Amino acid sequence: MSDNAMYRRDFLQKAGAVSVGAMLAGSLPAQSAVAAAPQKKAWTPVSDRKVRIGIVGYGVCRFGAAFGFQDHPNVEVVAVSDLIDERRKGLMKACRCEKSYESLEVLVKNPTIEAVFVATDAPSHARHCIEVLKHGKHVMTAVPAVFGSIEDAERLAETVQKTGLKYMMAETSCFRPDCYAMRRIYQAGGFGRLIYSEGEYYHYHVSQIDSWKGWRIGLPPLWYPTHSTAYYVGVTGKRFTSVSCVGSRAGFDAYKPGANKYDNRFTDEVALFKTSEGGSSRMLMCKGIHKLVVERGRVFGEHGWMDGAEYHGAMKKLPDTTRPPLPPGMPAGGHGGSHGPLANEFVTSILQDREPMINVYEALAMTVPGVVAHQSALKDGETLKIPQFDRPTG
Repeated sequence: MSDNAMYRRDFLQKAGAVSVGAMLAGSLPAQSAVAAAPQKKAWTPVSDRKVRIGIVGYGVCRFGAAFGFQDHPNVEVVAVSDLIDERRKGLMKACRCEKSYESLEVLVKNPTIEAVFVATDAPSHARHCIEVLKHGKHVMTAVPAVFGSIEDAERLAETVQKTGLKYMMAETSCFRPDCYAMRRIYQAGGFGRLIYSEGEYYHYHVSQIDSWKGWRIGLPPLWYPTHSTAYYVGVTGKRFTSVSCVGSRAGFDAYKPGANKYDNRFTDEVALFKTSEGGSSRMLMCKGIHKLVVERGRVFGEHGWMDGAEYHGAMKKLPDTTRPPLPPGMPAGGHGGSHGPLANEFVTSILQDREPMINVYEALAMTVPGVVAHQSALKDGETLKIPQFDRPTG
């Protein structure tokens, strides 16, 4: 069963169970916060200009073409790149692009390219984004922003600040229907202060062994945290300030001592964060749960809560929680229909000369806490402070 199919089934089951439980408990009435079917909204272009984009990385998941830049009317895909010749040709075909380069380092020297989508391997994201920015180009990257390195986070933030260019992390949970609705309701005051929140990313390890090679095998779970942490940071714009994390190992050979390049024994990590609102947040990444592949979250505030598709709370009229419309012919894509909206947000931010929603500060606020959480797990759950990378003041 696919990620999306499993998520939809679980989503509907939970929504129904929560509704019945709420009625029996005599709690506040529920309102549908996520439409059963997408509402038809007309896309309105903000410009007739085309952004000249380069795309780097096709991979086994064909990720470079998965976000639909090639289908956006305000985009011209100028060139593509992948280190492997066969994949590079596949990316050229998928993006209907006749120009390619053998590496990102060569592609960024093309002076006609003004923005680059980095869909390379996760260990290279920070290095590649810094290279793109140093060549005077805006950048959108796949997750995570950095890979287990606080020093890379510092370098990335410093480069964005020095260049003044746009940086965006393509975190899919931020545009999943439930998370998007949570953010809109939070911004409208429908939750008040969040007392507690949860984010969960399950990706069964065997599927990684069978279809994904290289850097994913043995990966410390919360080095890849953003599908979970988006269910707090991506909802509130607030921060995690400290963490205590525990790790455990399912019975996979790749996580035995000395069996992987990270010297990591944990397949599963569960972190309890303190938040800047004075609440708490449980975030996890688990690879040991049999055949479970899903991303989901819940939020609980002083004035309302969401666990699934329905809002339970004091707000009588909900804000519009429909995701922004896409240009005609541009697919929403995978991960809950989030790929297209993410690409559209990046393109629109360039055309409007504004900050993208998941800028470098939000990206690091979702990524760095996972790095520190793994450090806590290695110290048997010791509570550790989380460094902050917010925009400089003054």
